[in-house]
Amino acid sequence: MSLSQTDLGWYGDQYRTVAENIERVIQGKRPSIDLVVTSLIAEGHVLIEDVPGVGKTLLAKSLARSIDCTFQRVQFTPDLLPADVTGVSVWDREANSFRFRAGPVFANVVLGDEINRASPKTQAALLEAMEERQVTVDAQTHVLDAPFIVIATQNPIEHEGTYPLPEAQLDRFMMRVAMGYPERSKELEMLQTHGAGSGFDDLKPVVHAEDIVRMISIARTVHVADVLRGYLIDLAEATRNHPDVLLGASPRATLYLQRAARATAAREARDYVSPDDVKSILSPVLNHRLVIRPEAQMRGVTVSEVLDDVVASVPVPGTRTNS
Repeated sequence: MSLSQTDLGWYGDQYRTVAENIERVIQGKRPSIDLVVTSLIAEGHVLIEDVPGVGKTLLAKSLARSIDCTFQRVQFTPDLLPADVTGVSVWDREANSFRFRAGPVFANVVLGDEINRASPKTQAALLEAMEERQVTVDAQTHVLDAPFIVIATQNPIEHEGTYPLPEAQLDRFMMRVAMGYPERSKELEMLQTHGAGSGFDDLKPVVHAEDIVRMISIARTVHVADVLRGYLIDLAEATRNHPDVLLGASPRATLYLQRAARATAAREARDYVSPDDVKSILSPVLNHRLVIRPEAQMRGVTVSEVLDDVVASVPVPGTRTNS
């Protein structure tokens, strides 16, 4: 399927409509908004990690409110059980059989608030849903509807009573996004516009779930040249071979890089991926996957510095090759 400028123009209009609608509530954080919307279209999931009060939960809720779709919020606590997330089979006396009662994971947008407060067993209940977009309960498999995205939040500062996400689960998030504090001018604007109430209450859907599904289909068909695929693999291998890295980027990370780059290119009304598309999403896609060696951590080496080294060391393809 070849993309027309009409398809790309429609895609860009829909993308901006969603992002600008969210920006009515989350002011001064367009880069974070872009990453979350891109992940949705690239069929990925997002971990929003930052200090309390910067809008992590509000961003997820605003995305769901901007789309005419189903939304569920799960407040993760130590006593939360896997069945509280995925659902459970209950006995139906009238039908004389078990009936599956779907859990909150059966929604288009699922917010896992403070995900690191739940036990590892409950955290693992999301793994099948995130990777395979299905849930298996009592040997019965239930497929999740598209679009589907899990947006999880966690506070990186408070560690008491939390269960850090294992690498296997971190790897299933396409991106890790930080909100950060707003600029002074944006915080003043926030005080003026939201001082008497939240703008979230006035937020209305601006696109349908079917529109997001069509955008996903368009992003899938964006051309990735063979030299660009080689560039993605070279970047991943450079993280694996870096002397300061204990655990580098997985093959899943390479696939996520390609998906996110396609969605980014379509946003820019291009039917092909460029190296700049890859660079623009490299850090949010890889920053939570790399594990720095203990001796390098002692020297103060950070993941950001390693990624800078990787980008600088891997040659950038100079031309696009048509297939």
